[in-house]
Amino acid sequence: MRNKKKEITAAIVVIGNEVLSGRTQDKNINFIASELVKIGIRLEEVRVIPDSEKKIINTVNELRRKFTYIFTTGGIGPTHDDITSTAIAKAFKVKLMLNQKAVKAMKSHYKPGDLNEARLKMAYIPKGAKLINNPVSKAPGFVIKNVYVMAGIPIIMQAMFSEIKSTLRAGKK
Repeated sequence: MRNKKKEITAAIVVIGNEVLSGRTQDKNINFIASELVKIGIRLEEVRVIPDSEKKIINTVNELRRKFTYIFTTGGIGPTHDDITSTAIAKAFKVKLMLNQKAVKAMKSHYKPGDLNEARLKMAYIPKGAKLINNPVSKAPGFVIKNVYVMAGIPIIMQAMFSEIKSTLRAGKK
C-alpha cells in the first residue's frame, strides 16, 4: 500500500469547447504527464471541460483541495470565450487586475499600436497570483496557490511548463 501523505499528486484541467467538439486535438495532457513522471509527481486525474465560468470555478475548487498541484491549459487568450482568468479569480474570491509587469512584457513583444484591447485582456491576472513567464509570445500564465494556469496552444504551454518545472516539489520517481 502506498503512503498517500508523502506522495505528490496532480490533476490537469483542459479548458475549451474546441477540444470537446473535436475541432482541436489536445496535445498538452501527454506532455504534462510525461514531464510530471520525470520529477516524481503522480498524475491522478484529467478533466476536459467547456468554456463555462461555473464549470471552471467548480472544477478548480474541487481539485485544488484534493491534489498537490493543478495544471490548467486553455482559455487565457484574447478571444471572447477565453474566460479562464476571470473564473480562476472568482474561484479564489480575488479581483482580476491589470498586471503592469504583464503589460510591460507584452509591450516588449508587440509593435507599437499592436497591443490592442483584446491582447491586453491577457494581462489581467487574479490579485496575488505570480506570473508564469511566456518566452514565446510574452502573454503570461500565472500561478495562484497550487493552481498553475497556462495557455492551450501546445508550443506556448510547453514553454510555460519549462519555466515552472524547476519550482515544483519533486516526489519519489
